[in-house]
Amino acid sequence: MTRKVADCRKTPSIMNCTLTITGEEEEVVQAAAEHAVSVHGHTDSIDLRTMIRESLEDEKVPA
Repeated sequence: MTRKVADCRKTPSIMNCTLTITGEEEEVVQAAAEHAVSVHGHTDSIDLRTMIRESLEDEKVPA
């Protein structure tokens, strides 16, 4: 299974957050949603989790 990556640097914010979360899709979505709520002040919702899921990228493994 391909691991997924959520990278805060790709979402503009006034905090200039540099957190990157890597793992299986469901655990990355969960961790990224918790981070968005606790650090960035978002409200946990289906829309937030959909936005996170759509922004995930496959982990690039060095050859």
